[in-house]
Amino acid sequence: MIDIKDKSVIIVGTGKSGIGSAVLLEKNGALPVIYDGNEKTDVEAVRASLKDQLGHETAAVIYTGTFPEKITDGIELAVLSPGVPVDADFVVYMKAQGIHIWGEIELAYHFAKGRVLAITGTNGKTTTTSLVGQIMQEYYESVYIVGNIGNPYTDAAPFMREDTVSVAEVSSFQLETIEDFHPQVSAILNITPDHLNRHHTMENYAAAKEAVTKNQTEEDFCILNYENEYTRAFGDRCPAKVVYFSSARKLQDGLYYEGEEIYLATDGVSQRLLNVKTDMNLVGICNIENVMAAIGISMSAGVPMKNILDTIRRFVAVEHRIEYVATKRGVVYYNDSKATNTDAAIQGIRAMDRPTVLIGGGYDKGSTYDDWIGSFDGKVKKLVLIGQTREKIAACAVKCGFPREDILFEDTFEAALDTCVREAEAGDAVLLSPACASWGMFPNYEVRGCQFKDYVNKLKE
Repeated sequence: MIDIKDKSVIIVGTGKSGIGSAVLLEKNGALPVIYDGNEKTDVEAVRASLKDQLGHETAAVIYTGTFPEKITDGIELAVLSPGVPVDADFVVYMKAQGIHIWGEIELAYHFAKGRVLAITGTNGKTTTTSLVGQIMQEYYESVYIVGNIGNPYTDAAPFMREDTVSVAEVSSFQLETIEDFHPQVSAILNITPDHLNRHHTMENYAAAKEAVTKNQTEEDFCILNYENEYTRAFGDRCPAKVVYFSSARKLQDGLYYEGEEIYLATDGVSQRLLNVKTDMNLVGICNIENVMAAIGISMSAGVPMKNILDTIRRFVAVEHRIEYVATKRGVVYYNDSKATNTDAAIQGIRAMDRPTVLIGGGYDKGSTYDDWIGSFDGKVKKLVLIGQTREKIAACAVKCGFPREDILFEDTFEAALDTCVREAEAGDAVLLSPACASWGMFPNYEVRGCQFKDYVNKLKE
């Protein structure tokens, strides 16, 4: 552990994780030096937020705009918020000065206690983390659900005990900056193209995800998706004991889905666990995979199978992930705003069992859309496109054989919703599953999803 007592530590970013890191450091005797590249950052609002959490005025020094290289003098540690690229010029400069570069996850880990269950993957992280968190909370006494799910790990770390179980959703951005972070159980749900504007190559992206096992040993467990080429191949070199799950074939060992049932196989002997139609409130093959992963994680963490299955029967969908909103005039509305990449959006389409009016488009993360368009499989009757990517998606759709006359452009989100109401008939679904990030039109996918739900709920029956 780096000695931080009475020493300055640089914190980059003033969002939730940046504020959480600064508070944890100051409470433990460090002197936070906060930097945000946005020169319009409201410094007084940052100070007020720190005071609110500390209970007194902060000793932090705050800089905005151009990075002041002088602040690195005598610094041993810098803590990055997840949105800060590790190859940014000022980060490369700090590395060259011999400064340790941590993220909020690594910082919190050094102050936390108990066991860690860490869940990553391109899609399904939030649903799986929420389900595992509920399973743990209903079995263990001290449980915290932290990380990329929206609850800073640094906020919870001071309250943890030796018997605490932390269920952490960890992103590739967060895993780029770990050194000692060591979960007793990890899971990589899947790895498909995403965030390539940040990681540049699939090899870099996969390596970031696989880093969740960096400090694991053969005493630990890693839950992997057998039906994903990256995670299946990683199983051969994973340092932990591997538990596979499969949605497409019977396994000799591991969890698998066949017919309408989920089974657990041990040395070729299968035990039926649950029926996906009668024992689950979640829909779609993606959620069957999430449930299998949650079972693997939870049993590896010592929870009896009966307790695991009882919780699964009560668990309901995570907000913004193939979330049923309402049925209006015979049209079923689903909010899948969390589908910010094509693989997630494919799962949304697969979960539909009726003709669908689909809202797509948004911020361009450098994705390609062929696989997404290919998953429409005759279900999508109208494609309503918005945002920066609408022309790119339309060109891809036409190239893939989707009828040009069934593609509609709208300039605003509300206009897109108006169009969906006009085009959908009784027996159809309207699905917000954009395959793109929300930036440019919304601050985040949650705001986008909430606006969708507000609009739908105000529709007349």
